[in-house]
This record gives sequence, structure tokens and C-alpha cells, in this order.
Amino acid sequence: MLSSGVDIIEISRMQRALSRWGERFLNHIYTPAEVALCRGKAPALAVRFAAKEAVTKALGVRILGWGHGTIKWHEIEILPDKEGKPIVYLHGRAEQRANEMGLKELALSLTDTENLALASVIGVISGRRSEDC
Repeated sequence: MLSSGVDIIEISRMQRALSRWGERFLNHIYTPAEVALCRGKAPALAVRFAAKEAVTKALGVRILGWGHGTIKWHEIEILPDKEGKPIVYLHGRAEQRANEMGLKELALSLTDTENLALASVIGVISGRRSEDC
């Protein structure tokens, strides 16, 4: 079985959030490694934000507002492998949810333009029969 999620965000929305909340926003949404990688660049942060949203959709969970919801933002981490391919790392309750689902792999694709950032994720679920769903 497969599970998927997609999300798109306007980069200007990310720029406004950075201007308004700065470090507080960054530390709430992103891991220290993500913050270091993106170096405050709105397009890089926006595409990771979209990726985190896409992953929540594939996991069938929600993140609502500041601190309310099933999982926390930083429990989903988007970092490149040594070749630069984006990889999803799950921590805490996000990892627990993936294990409960039998989610074995997440394939992530990221893209951005001058105005938009988009992320798409496809997850492979094993150990479940179609009649179990």
C-alpha cells in the first residue's frame, strides 16, 4: 500500500513569518540542523515547511497552531543526504505513528519557484492487507 501527501506554500508567507516572529518561529518549526542548513533563506525554509505538512498528510495526523496537535513540527526533519537528495527523518510521536502504520519508507520531492514552494511525499506501507484498511 501507499500513503501520500502534498503541500504548497507561498514563499512570501514564510518571509512574513520570519519578519514577524524571527528566532521564535524558526525554533518552533525547525530543528537546529534545518535552521543551520537554510541559513534564514525563505525559499529553503518554505519548501521544508511544505514538506512537513505533506508528511503529516501521509501519516494521517495534524499539527494545529503553536503547540496544539498530534505531533510537533520538529518531530519531522527534512535534511539532504550526502548527494543532496531530501530525506525525511521522523522523531518522537511522528516516528511512532509511522511504525503503527507499518510505514517503511518515505520518498520526498521538493521544488520551488520565485513565489511558491511545493513538496510531495509518497510512503510505502507494508504488513497490511487491503481488507484491513
